[in-house]
Amino acid sequence: MSTSPAYSIVYETPSVETYRHLRQAAGLSPKTREAAERGLPNTLFAVQVRCDDQTVAMGRVIGDGGNHYQVVDIAVLPEHQGRGLGKTVMREIAGYIEREVPESGYVSLLADGEAYRLYQQYGFSLTAPASVGMARRKTAPAATDDA
Repeated sequence: MSTSPAYSIVYETPSVETYRHLRQAAGLSPKTREAAERGLPNTLFAVQVRCDDQTVAMGRVIGDGGNHYQVVDIAVLPEHQGRGLGKTVMREIAGYIEREVPESGYVSLLADGEAYRLYQQYGFSLTAPASVGMARRKTAPAATDDA
């Protein structure tokens, strides 16, 4: 007879190593060490789900703390998916939003694939066609023969 793993919730920003590992393992775009080191200290709210001292799920809220907020880095390790951990992360983030975001604050997120269905359960709605998400990514410089 197998038992379900014991999960615990921790309200702290993940370490650079944990953050980079979890993003990549969960199928999100990888982030460089430099990007993670710069970005993580700017977290407004973070939640991690741990199992046996390992972070297996996470989510963050970033922004200016008044006008604009963005939900980012919702990630669950593949071997822990299907156990409601994404919902746990979003429930904690939704609680933060209710407690901390001013009435006129704008909270956004980008939903990949079918993930929008999860986010709709926590009050998010599709914005298109009224607004359309856009992105600009900085790419690594192309290799040259001059080196």
